[in-house]
Amino acid sequence: MKKILITGGAGFIGANFIYYMQDRHPDYRLICVDSLTYAGNMSTLEKAMAKDNFVFYRTDICDRQAIYEIFEKEQPDIVVNFAAESHVDRSIENPEVFLDTNIKGTMVMMDAARKYGVERYHQVSTDEVYGDLPLDRPDLFFTEETPITTSSPYSSSKAAADLLVQAYHRTYGLPVTISRCSNNYGPYQFPEKLIPLMIANALAEKPLPVYGEGLNVRDWLYVEDHCKAIDMIIHDGVVGEVYNIGGHNEMKNIDIVKIICKALGKSEDLITYVTDRKGHDMRYAIDPEKIHRELGWLPDTMFADGIQKTIQWYLDNRPWWEQIISGEYMDYYEKMYGDR
Repeated sequence: MKKILITGGAGFIGANFIYYMQDRHPDYRLICVDSLTYAGNMSTLEKAMAKDNFVFYRTDICDRQAIYEIFEKEQPDIVVNFAAESHVDRSIENPEVFLDTNIKGTMVMMDAARKYGVERYHQVSTDEVYGDLPLDRPDLFFTEETPITTSSPYSSSKAAADLLVQAYHRTYGLPVTISRCSNNYGPYQFPEKLIPLMIANALAEKPLPVYGEGLNVRDWLYVEDHCKAIDMIIHDGVVGEVYNIGGHNEMKNIDIVKIICKALGKSEDLITYVTDRKGHDMRYAIDPEKIHRELGWLPDTMFADGIQKTIQWYLDNRPWWEQIISGEYMDYYEKMYGDR
């Protein structure tokens, strides 16, 4: 029985990965570590907690002593590090916490992985480390050889972590892999992100805040497809390699908002254009040819299908996200969109 330690497992992608692994590898022991910051939600893990092969630790990955104690007790075979501060707007408002979690936390996790001899350390990264692509060059895509050119404190912290992971592999021989994914969407996504935010606001007949003219293009990846790719990488990926994971589902932000309006029967008059984000990247697009060639991965979910499944999930699980939209999050929301 393999034991996989998953950081950030109470967050969006981490929780989906836990459910994916419980379904695909029911004999594995899954060890979840999460500090339960604003985006971590124990209710997300309610079904996972019912399984005997799942254990949860509320711990900050920057807390070296606590992390070492978990490794000492659990002796994991594989580490998958999802834990990260991940919202660009928040990184612009307060960069320091991003540097702490995304860089220092990564270092602590790798030190523990070295000390306790894991067979694989996997770092979950982002295509944002590559910067952006021009809108008028649809022929260009991010590959694993694209130079790192960051635009925000968030993407800079993730790029720094990636470089640190590669350094630990070269210097210490730590068996690492890195994946860089495009924009994820699907169940359990915190409602500060574009798709769940627009669903929640549209249902409440609230304004739908769109940055600039909404022309920014993102490559959208259904979260289950991302989980499948990581599963393949940690089992069969080549140690020391970077794998790009993309959905080949490029969409303009404004078009996504209009799709959501139509699906929910809401007027596009709710769309409100707000002052653009500082340093806002224009286009992300990943070429996933390497992971397809080496591991046989391709996304199973086209955006037209995935967005409808996602909208339906939020309709069917209103109590999950309605209890989130309160308190600290609403204070943040007003700060980010209230005067723009």
